[in-house]
Amino acid sequence: MATITNIAAYQFAALTDLKILREKLITQSKAWGLRGTILLSTEGINLFVAGENDCIQLLLAELRAIPGLATLKPKISESTHQPFSRMLVRIKKEIIAFGVEGIDPARRTSPKLAASTLKQWLDEGRPITLLDTRNDYEVKLGTFKGAIPAGIDHFRDFPEAVSRLPENLKDEPIVMFCTGGIRCEKAGPYMEREGFKNIFQLDGGILKYFEDCGGDHYQGECFVFDQRVGVDPALHETGSDQCFNCLTPLTAEEQADPRFVAGQSCPFCYETSAERMAGNIAARHKTLRQITNPLPGSQPYDNYRPIIAPHRDAGGSVLDFLSQTLSHIPRAEWTAKFEDGRILDASRQAVPASAPVIPGHRYLLWMPSIVEPAVNMDIRILHEDEAIIILHKPAPLPLHPCGRFNRNTLQHVLHALYHPQRPRPAHRLDANTTGLIVVARTRHFARPIQMEFENGGVEKVYLVRVQGQPKENRFTIDAPISAEAGQLGTREIDPENGLPAKTEFNVLNRFADGTTLLQARPITGRTNQIRVHLWQLGLPVCGDQAYQPNERLGDTQTHSIDAPPLCLHAWKLALTHPLTRQRIHFETVIPAWAEEARIDITKT
Repeated sequence: MATITNIAAYQFAALTDLKILREKLITQSKAWGLRGTILLSTEGINLFVAGENDCIQLLLAELRAIPGLATLKPKISESTHQPFSRMLVRIKKEIIAFGVEGIDPARRTSPKLAASTLKQWLDEGRPITLLDTRNDYEVKLGTFKGAIPAGIDHFRDFPEAVSRLPENLKDEPIVMFCTGGIRCEKAGPYMEREGFKNIFQLDGGILKYFEDCGGDHYQGECFVFDQRVGVDPALHETGSDQCFNCLTPLTAEEQADPRFVAGQSCPFCYETSAERMAGNIAARHKTLRQITNPLPGSQPYDNYRPIIAPHRDAGGSVLDFLSQTLSHIPRAEWTAKFEDGRILDASRQAVPASAPVIPGHRYLLWMPSIVEPAVNMDIRILHEDEAIIILHKPAPLPLHPCGRFNRNTLQHVLHALYHPQRPRPAHRLDANTTGLIVVARTRHFARPIQMEFENGGVEKVYLVRVQGQPKENRFTIDAPISAEAGQLGTREIDPENGLPAKTEFNVLNRFADGTTLLQARPITGRTNQIRVHLWQLGLPVCGDQAYQPNERLGDTQTHSIDAPPLCLHAWKLALTHPLTRQRIHFETVIPAWAEEARIDITKT
């Protein structure tokens, strides 16, 4: 089995040109197949990266060539699998968040104590105080025998913890330690500033001690900030896990406890799933009302819409690229935007129209003082667990930023509601369509859900009221739909070049006004599929402003807040849960325009 090299390293140094450095490191790290996180700051660098050893060495050589990082020394361990899911390079104010002004480890730190020297002192029984500066959940997995834990949940709480230490410790020798040493670089000078006269920091932290001295005088294992959770004194991955809900590290014994449910709970946070979900949803709805009242896009703000230049557009000007890529906007209008300084680079500096396109570069369209159209934010969460969210989407409400909408979208609200997570809808639902949406809590869970939608594994049932009455009570439309969007994003039947599309229909009720209530089961999942199939059959959906009677296309896609509703509703769905792999079923309320057929519907 292939071996992955894991490195952890940091160095305090005065770094400059961080944005240029970030772009260079992210490009090269991805090219070398590396994953992990590199934090850059004007005070230095902090990194946890894993990959093939040869590529790790290339990264280290690149880093050591940066002024101030020539002596960068990583802690190295190995694993049989890649512990990170992606490669990130981020710019931060601090490479380790502390929040105390005047502490500059690049200029001065407390005296460092070699791991071998600490072992010798402990072997000799020298009277010293060992101070663990890590968070409580890290200490839980293991620490040095007799060490005093700081008793904190976050390193920013360390100054308060120092104020609680006994006064007599200010004159006694203290050896502080953390995982790799970076926290002690700031904790030591802070303690000296507070009057502690004999402070040492364990050079390289617990990981360096394990590397040089093994597990002597240490009990348990060391928590690490990647998917391995813990490593033993031989720097091998242990069997420890981490609770998804409360983040508590869990030993093998704790994982055997019946209250431990992978991805849900552990002995330290256990409660019944129904109780937890009900409480979570009630709290979400309360926060949701605060987020959406007033509507996020109702106050004027400057929007910076990103536009990524693909590699195929290399060689031309930025004006040519935008005019061709977004051809619905006239070239003269793009020229005016350049003249007004409305086309910016990633650092929000104006870009000349004649500037050459940089492939992969992120350009910004600056739209000052915009106010978005009103939408319906009556979002209702029906189910929430660690992997997915099932919610009822009102209308009109776009899922993603598009056209006139950016903040008044479901995605924007979900990101605010579940911060710091960034949940994402796992499938499409038109802005004007109501009903069930499946939302993945993370990218990890999004992938299997999206695959199930693409493979037809998700069962979907819609209610739809149409103008006109079909000849048969049961019928199927199997007609390809165009892959490219036309006017206002609409689609049409395209027998030659379209994508396969199939929908099954069942009549539920025929009304005296000439409309019909149908149950629709889309077998495939093309854009606007139900609406296009019914439109080409001469049965346009009631309230549809885009696909209108007599094969006419309207002049709008997203309805105004006071427009008659689009009578299309995502009523039921069933899918395989991405975590438990069990089949789950959901159903939402029947809309008012289908109420006349309630008895018939409940029998289906």
